[in-house]
Amino acid sequence: MRPPFDHVRTWIFDLDNTLYPAETDLFALIDERMGQYVSDLMQVDLAEARRIQKAYYYQHGTTLAGLMLDHGVDPHHFLDFVHDIDMGRVSPCSITAQGLSRLPGRKLIFTNGDVNYAGRVLDRLGLVDQFEAIHDIHATQYRPKPDAAAYASLVDALDIDPASALFVDDLARNLKPAKQLGMTTVWMNNGSDGGDHEHDHDYIDHEITALGEWLAALTEETSA
Repeated sequence: MRPPFDHVRTWIFDLDNTLYPAETDLFALIDERMGQYVSDLMQVDLAEARRIQKAYYYQHGTTLAGLMLDHGVDPHHFLDFVHDIDMGRVSPCSITAQGLSRLPGRKLIFTNGDVNYAGRVLDRLGLVDQFEAIHDIHATQYRPKPDAAAYASLVDALDIDPASALFVDDLARNLKPAKQLGMTTVWMNNGSDGGDHEHDHDYIDHEITALGEWLAALTEETSA
């Protein structure tokens, strides 16, 4: 790697809207399933279920956290249900796959989803064999990004040196804790943030709009 990435030994990637284009919009399908789960659990209509779901999200960081706290919901049951979606809209990208394969060092996934869901997405993308490990919501003890505890658990569990690690995420707010730990941060500015960035460029080192093209440019000298 050439500067400013020659120090990177561990490449950490968010999953959704980062490893695939934001317009794929898997979350729309997941969001619908979450509304159905809340509706079934609380015996309310879908409009009220959505209100409750979003209230939990804004109050606790995830709908799951609120449901666990107030209703004792089994996180495995919830995640299995909401992630039971059609993956047909996910397509492989050869440029991304080639770029990832040329990166030197470790490659990891850090997601607020779970391992089973991440595995299905990676399988559709043709990237299953590219990553050493997936640090998911179970591994963070249900403390989602950008909770600092989630990042601490990632570093501890996978023995990461933050000073030689790089983290890519489509939500700018998720980069702040990584930067505070000493990681190099890359914001995937592809519109999925919805304008609610809550960010200060002091903790965004690099900004990109498409993963495949960035990786291609990053690794072109390596592949020559």
